[in-house]
Formats: sequence, C-alpha cells, structure tokens
Amino acid sequence: MKKKWTALCMVFVMLFALTGCGSSTKVVDLVTNNVNGKNSSETTKTNKTETEAGTKVIAAKDIKVGVLYIGSASDTSGYTYAHEQGIKTMANNLGLTSKQIVRKENISDDNTKEKNKAIQECIDAGCNIIFGTSFGEMQELSEFAEKYPDIYFAHGSGYMSNGKNFTNYFGRIYQARYLSGIAAGLKTQSNKIGYVAAQDNTNAEVTGGIDAFAMGVESVNTNATIYVKVTHSWYDPAEEKAAAKTLLSQGCDVLAQHCDTTAPQEEAQKKGVWGIGYNSDMSKETPKATLTSVLWTWSAYYTSYVQSIMDGTYDGSNYYGGMSEGLIGLSGLASFNDDAAQDKIDEAKQAILDGSIKIFENKMKTNTGKVIGKDGSVLDDATITGKINWYYHNVKVLK
Repeated sequence: MKKKWTALCMVFVMLFALTGCGSSTKVVDLVTNNVNGKNSSETTKTNKTETEAGTKVIAAKDIKVGVLYIGSASDTSGYTYAHEQGIKTMANNLGLTSKQIVRKENISDDNTKEKNKAIQECIDAGCNIIFGTSFGEMQELSEFAEKYPDIYFAHGSGYMSNGKNFTNYFGRIYQARYLSGIAAGLKTQSNKIGYVAAQDNTNAEVTGGIDAFAMGVESVNTNATIYVKVTHSWYDPAEEKAAAKTLLSQGCDVLAQHCDTTAPQEEAQKKGVWGIGYNSDMSKETPKATLTSVLWTWSAYYTSYVQSIMDGTYDGSNYYGGMSEGLIGLSGLASFNDDAAQDKIDEAKQAILDGSIKIFENKMKTNTGKVIGKDGSVLDDATITGKINWYYHNVKVLK
C-alpha cells in the first residue's frame, strides 16, 4: 500500500473510532470469486459522533463516485487491482452504472498538484462521494472536505477525519498475515523464508505485518528465520525483483511480500520455489509458486459505505474491519501446500475469530532482545497499526 508513515505514528490513535457502516448486502468478491455474507457474529462497532453529513441521503440514481488510484484501473493484480475490484463490485451490488464511477489513475503520492487536480476533476464531474485509496492523498482530501461540506470524502489507510464528511478506512491485515505465515512455515525446507518489504521499521503497517507473519511461521516451525529485504518504495517492479533475487540468493525457498507487484512471486516461480502473494490472488500469474495470497476484499467496505449514504445510516465514523467483516482473508490454498496447511490455517482462523488467538499478546521478544508487552496484555489496534517499529525475534533484516 502506498503510504509514508514516518513521523506520523504518534498521531495514529486518532484513527481509531473503530467503526463500520453496517449493511446486510451480500458482497460478491471479484478478487476471489467468492460470495461473503456479512452475517458474522463479530461485527464492526459504530462509535457515534456528532456529524452534519449524516443527515444527507442520496438516492442510488444520484450517486456519483470518484476514486483516485496510484496505479491503473486496468492492472491485473496487486494494490490498485484489488481496489478496482472493490469499486466494481460495490457498483454491481448497489445497481450503479459505469457512468456513475469516475476514475483518476496513476496519481502520484508525491505530486500535490496532480492530486489536487484529480480531486477537483472528480468534483467538477459531479461526484458526491470521493475515495482516495493511497496514504499520500490524505492531506489533500482533508482540505477538500472542508471546502466542500456537501461531498463525502473517504481515505484509505490514513488517520485524519473530521467526524462529518471526511472519514478513513483500513483493516486488520495482520490477521491474514499470521495465517499466511502458517503456510510458509509448514512449506519451507531450508527454514529460510524471504519477505520483500516496501518500507523499513519506521513504517508500522509493514513492520507489524512482518511480525504477524513471523508469529504465524513460529506457531508451526520454531526453526525458521524470516529474512527481510526492504525496497523503500510501494511500487517499484525493478526493486521488488532485485530484492526477491537477493533473498533467493540467501537460500530462501518461500517469498512473502508487502509490495504492489507480482515480481517476488515471479522470481520465486523462476527459481522453482514458493511464495505468498499480496493484495490479490497472485496464483493466476504464478500458478506453480504461490501457496496462497493475503487479500484485501475492498468491496466489503465500499458497498457498506455507499449503502449507508443511500439509506441514511452514515454517521461520519471511521472504519476498521477484519476477517469477520469479509474485508481481509486468504485466497484458496494451492494443491502443493503442506498436507497439514489447510487444517492448521482453519484452526488458527477460527481461534482468531473467537478471540482465543489475539496474535499480538503477552510478552513478545524482538530481534534485538527487547521484550514488548506483558503477560495477559494485548496490543490494541492503534498500536498495531501505528506504533510497531520493532521486529519479532525470528526476523533478520538484510542490508
């Protein structure tokens, strides 16, 4: 995901009015081709806030959605692809036409002028709902929300919101990271598992995901080490490829990733080893390598958000979902996974859902020997998403 979290972690507690825009709409997931009914016993709680925007109801025929992408809507896998599938599915679920969706593609996180232009073009096109999918769009969306109080703005992965017409959305991706670690830990033969990371430990989202993955690995294989190679870029196919090659040269026989393209999976397949995809099911590009993929099913959020504006239940709250809400999960396991993988993952998934596994709980030893947490304690979501700047003890970062 496209974020620059450095120096922002201290303010992340602002993110967590952990909420959802409840909906009974069935979400057809175009990323995995599954149908997920949102009827889990665990729901995303809504924290009511004083809001002006919640009084405005927009009929389906009058909805017009603008969405900003850092990549192309025509991508066939990865980050922007996953968001595009979510937008398409939302439109299909709610009966919106193609003319009701305005897409702004290849918007650079680093170009303020470009971001402002894209947002303004959405407004000029008549959009009354605008989604920014990349972290770098947060400040601009916040400013436009103040200028246009009658338009709904929502920002993926950030922490800013105003309790009125500007909210943020994200999820417990660490849950799926943990499960994918089980697949990797069972499959490795060298006990060396590689991880291509977009950012270093100044970025809590990436680091927390690595740690959750490492904990999943350890739950089934205490002898394995996770080797991390950082690209310092959210989207750089060449750097991702180079990082994957470095990890393979170290003897890693499973490659996981927190970066946008399929490059690590492709390198794993060329080498005849295995991988864990991210954002979308990458087995279609690398059917001989990808054990499973960590998925964002954004349709779960987009459908409920737009539905709340249509039915008048919007309340200006932020959204933070997980497996229970159908927001995140794993793709189906490839046939060449370890024989025990499906049962072990199913068991762990149920334990996460019923609360018997909380992932970041009790004392946790870092790779520098420091102890995080204490017995009987669990890190909260704000800490997991915004303040994890340490690596679990079985992680080694390559220079």
